[in-house]
Amino acid sequence: MCVTPDRPAGNVVDLEDVATTTQALQRAARLWPDQPAIIDDQWGEPVQLTWSELQTAVDAFATALIEQGINAGDRVAIWAPNSYHWPIAALGVHVAGATLVPLNTRYTATEALEIIQRTSARALVVAGMFLGTDRLARLAEAAGDLDTQTNLSVAVRIRLEADDQRDTIGVDWTDFLASVVDHDTTEARTRAAAVAPTDISDVLFTSGTTGKSKGALAEHQQTIAGARAWAQNGRLGPQDTYLMANPYFHTFGYKAGILPCTLMGTTMVPLAVYSPTEAMRLIETRAVTVFPGAPTIFQTILDAPGRENHDLSSLRLAVTGAAIVPVVLVERMQNDLGIETVVTAYGLTETSGFVSTCTPDDDNETVAHTCGRAFAGMEFKLSDAGEVLARGKMVMAGYLDDPQATAEAIDADGWLHTGDIGTIDAKGNLTITDRLKDMYICGGFNVYPAEIEQVLSRINGVTEVAVIGVPDDRLGEVGRAYITTAAGASIDEASVISHAREKLANFKIPRSVVFIEEFPRNAAGKILKRELS
Repeated sequence: MCVTPDRPAGNVVDLEDVATTTQALQRAARLWPDQPAIIDDQWGEPVQLTWSELQTAVDAFATALIEQGINAGDRVAIWAPNSYHWPIAALGVHVAGATLVPLNTRYTATEALEIIQRTSARALVVAGMFLGTDRLARLAEAAGDLDTQTNLSVAVRIRLEADDQRDTIGVDWTDFLASVVDHDTTEARTRAAAVAPTDISDVLFTSGTTGKSKGALAEHQQTIAGARAWAQNGRLGPQDTYLMANPYFHTFGYKAGILPCTLMGTTMVPLAVYSPTEAMRLIETRAVTVFPGAPTIFQTILDAPGRENHDLSSLRLAVTGAAIVPVVLVERMQNDLGIETVVTAYGLTETSGFVSTCTPDDDNETVAHTCGRAFAGMEFKLSDAGEVLARGKMVMAGYLDDPQATAEAIDADGWLHTGDIGTIDAKGNLTITDRLKDMYICGGFNVYPAEIEQVLSRINGVTEVAVIGVPDDRLGEVGRAYITTAAGASIDEASVISHAREKLANFKIPRSVVFIEEFPRNAAGKILKRELS
């Protein structure tokens, strides 16, 4: 267990005065220089970094970016699973004065290439060979020529597997950092100090109802406000160790993970590939105290064979959401796993993931049936139509290169129109009951049917497509595609799913296909998805 050291002498920024990620890192290095910041057990020999060592690594990464020509305000993408590299790269991007663009690891190369092109990313940090896929090689194939099809000036390759050959494309992570050993980090420190609260910290992409993804622009002050509120609600501190199964490219792993830990001096334990066995091993060996995740994660641990052989007693806080949470699951997490505090929350990419939350003092019924009250710095209300409107410190600056979509999402009074339908009880607890949009949630990831429908409509012989979410015991919801075909077309369920697998990330692929003669429609001819089931 970590022990909080005496407060160091000198000027240490108060937590409430921290407004940028660079300030947060500097503060952590000053307050807890010898405390463990990251413990990564995925490498045979564990990789451990203290907060002072993390800052040194971040400064080196930022310096290497600068020497590769990355300027303040440039965009740098990360396309890699959870490992100790990710926080170094993400914070290094910010220290260099640049903007972070996280890429979903489930993206196909075509999907990742589109985001890289739309953001004009100048650098890419990418996993090499991982789980049988070489992402950088696939990206090069999709682009044809990275030099002419993108603005990338450098691609830093993280070698996660032993058989990943060094003669493949990309600059090796180790070589990238070694290139600036003993170099002066003054420029990196100068840029870090110049980062302003209103500078854009990151661009996180979330699909729109039209099927085209939209990049939510978050300022440093918005990102930090959310991370601080999340950390304080969970009562995080340097005595905690946080198991990170939530992907870093997602707000849950990045803004409710890396950044709260940096603010509070909490030790990070990344996990790239989730399994209940590995999660339980890490909880036991690393005395993990904080473990957020989707409900399905906790269900797999509760049902895991041999669970009784693992000591999980160190767990004190679990945070879940992004799906319906049964009361019995909350009770089992507390009784069977011994977790003292279980809370649920609600947010969306446009608010850095933070709108409302339950607190450690809420009862099980409140935790299971509601999303709690507004985070500190946020407020919400319902429109006349019952849509949830949110306003406050965490609401995005707008959408990348899309002023029209921004104006449609955020009204003149600063209220973000979430697209979700909800209710508010007498105690101020928010409950999400439906969606104005067609979006459904598969394994914690938002899925927008319009994007899938566009892909499936390109299959030769398909005349019309409608995709809906249907209940699934493991993932919460999965996609089901309804299709009409031209006369004589030779299309079956397997061929449709195979086509989707070539074009879409796994969580977007429909799990079933239903062929119908015609769609139910309203008077205007619009398909009535509510009548499909």
